[in-house]
Amino acid sequence: MSIKIKKLSLVTSILSTFLLFSSSCSNENIAGNTLRNDGTSNKVVVDIFQTKVEIADQLKTLTNQYTKEHPNITFNIESVGGGEDSASALKAKFASGNPPDLFTNEGNKEAEIWKSKLEDLSDQPWVKDAYNYALEPMKVNGKIYGQPINLEGYGFIYNKELFVKAGIKKLPKTFSELEGAARKLKTAGITPFSNGYGEWWILGQHGINIPFSYQEDSNDFINELYEGKTKIEGNEAFKKYLELLDLTLKYGNNNPLTTDYNTQVTKFANGEAAMIQQGNWIQPMLDKIKPNMKLGILPIPLSDDEVLTDKLAVGVPTSWVIYNKAPEADKKAAKEFLTWMVTSKIGKRALVKDFKYIPAFKTIDPKGIGPLGNEVLKYSKKGKTFSWKWIDFPDGVKQEFGVDLQEYIAGQKSKEDVLKTLDVSWDKLNRE
Repeated sequence: MSIKIKKLSLVTSILSTFLLFSSSCSNENIAGNTLRNDGTSNKVVVDIFQTKVEIADQLKTLTNQYTKEHPNITFNIESVGGGEDSASALKAKFASGNPPDLFTNEGNKEAEIWKSKLEDLSDQPWVKDAYNYALEPMKVNGKIYGQPINLEGYGFIYNKELFVKAGIKKLPKTFSELEGAARKLKTAGITPFSNGYGEWWILGQHGINIPFSYQEDSNDFINELYEGKTKIEGNEAFKKYLELLDLTLKYGNNNPLTTDYNTQVTKFANGEAAMIQQGNWIQPMLDKIKPNMKLGILPIPLSDDEVLTDKLAVGVPTSWVIYNKAPEADKKAAKEFLTWMVTSKIGKRALVKDFKYIPAFKTIDPKGIGPLGNEVLKYSKKGKTFSWKWIDFPDGVKQEFGVDLQEYIAGQKSKEDVLKTLDVSWDKLNRE
């Protein structure tokens, strides 16, 4: 392929980060309070910045329902995600003096980076109802700074009807079995994979998480990367991941590097491919394009050891957080909305039925989350899961990894060269 992939420029990100964490926080307070001083003290506008573009319409509907019960509250929602750089967009809002009141955070490393901006939510009534592990990503020094939005899992989502059409009777759970299934699909005239490799996060976040999870102790491996005691280059699991990429390219759609998220999902929904690397979060999108699809999720296998390969990557994608220097009225309204969303009948029903979320709370019945959510729950209950390791990466590494892997797909780097480049990207951002 002759597509030219360029390294992401970090100048904007570095500048935004510097401005974000500078000592001039008072400007943000002035800007926020000025926007609210309109002489209508009973009216409160809660600015929301959220990254789940798949549920933008559903969130708008839910906030409209809340407004009916609380007519003094208005929500201003901005949804940035999918193919857009939501992290840079959020930093830019803070740097410009227009920070949102309510936004999202991935937790772990990101929670530590943003801690000085976050309201302590440890005293909120919903805390006792959340699963303990769902609170962990936003727990810093024993305090809770975010409300877990939901649980998610990902792998290769597959179209059951196309598998039947191709004569696939045994679900593939190892690399060799996946390759065999791809051959059968192609022989039947069906494109096996819908690849959206125009999106860095499919590669540099979700995809590369698998070889990280395959390490004997993934936490030790990451710590040793930070300390410079080990490397990605030469690591067997990462070599196997590149072989998996080769498999999806060989049996995938044309022009994968110019295929974006929406196109990737649409191709799959329209039956143009049998499998797609995504998670249960695409259920609302699929329901809108083609309702009642018969779906399942397969693991992303890097070997033929089924004990190792038969696992889905499951975790808390993001948590709701509140800007601690927002106007007091905004913070109060945001806290009350978050509580209402996970405790009221309307809120709980919407999260399950409309958002198709796997609940992060013991008090929410998961009935109605759809086939993909049910598949993730099944794997979770059996303990067949990998954790999400990208939340422990240095800031910006996910994006760099994504571009590194895009260069490999474009034929600009060999297997050996791209593994070396992954180490370079990690080391560079680890130092910054």
